[in-house]
Amino acid sequence: MKTSLCALALLVYAGPALAQESTLADPSIKHRPADGVVRLYGAGGPHTAFQKVAKAFEEKTGNKVEITAGPETTWSAKAQADADILWGTSEQSMTAFLETYGNFDSSQVQPIYIRPAIIAVRADNPKKIEGFEDLLKDGIKIVVTEGAGVANTSGTGVWEDIAGRTGNLGDVSAFRSNIVAFEKGSGASFRAFKDLEADAWITWPNWPINNPDVLSLVELDENRRIWRDVNVVLSPDADPQAKAFLDFLQTPEAATLMKTEGWKR
Repeated sequence: MKTSLCALALLVYAGPALAQESTLADPSIKHRPADGVVRLYGAGGPHTAFQKVAKAFEEKTGNKVEITAGPETTWSAKAQADADILWGTSEQSMTAFLETYGNFDSSQVQPIYIRPAIIAVRADNPKKIEGFEDLLKDGIKIVVTEGAGVANTSGTGVWEDIAGRTGNLGDVSAFRSNIVAFEKGSGASFRAFKDLEADAWITWPNWPINNPDVLSLVELDENRRIWRDVNVVLSPDADPQAKAFLDFLQTPEAATLMKTEGWKR
């Protein structure tokens, strides 16, 4: 019998921070994911595109997919018990996850999509920001996402990679002097961008795509562009349908859906 909706246990974009505070494995939890439901866990961001793919998969197969996204502390215990699939919003994020979720094998991690960092600006772009050089001007207020050594977020180090991309120390210094907030997750960064009336935020395409009333997207120049992948890993004890869903997630049909939020293969 077909089950219709992809469950999303979580925050919406205006909700809690999307960083994952560090968690520890609980040895008392038994990992038993085979329960007839394909369960994915990971950080907010890719989840909205995954929802679209999951809905298509459910309609085709009748298999239920449940997506849980948000701060790791909100879902860690449950994932240790029943996760079929984990996703990481960057390679460093997945590496951090695997410190906790020992039932998953690092050698089985698959990078499946990639997206570029972008500049999100206010919807009307009042400062007329067109690229990286505009971010170095006096008076520009920038928000960046940074794990700060305590949170697992895809934004860690991205602003520095962009600013230092051409080997010019002056660019890093000038950019840093314009940062008004270092936030531990994209949700927190989005709130800071609005609360501080910032001019720019270094983030990912899905944010302006999903919040066009607040944000506009400005692409970084080719020589500044940094890419991070979304990757997945399957539990060796997963439901058989979970492997089928991962296969579907990498089909041309799924790629078309993922592309609507800035992801590419």
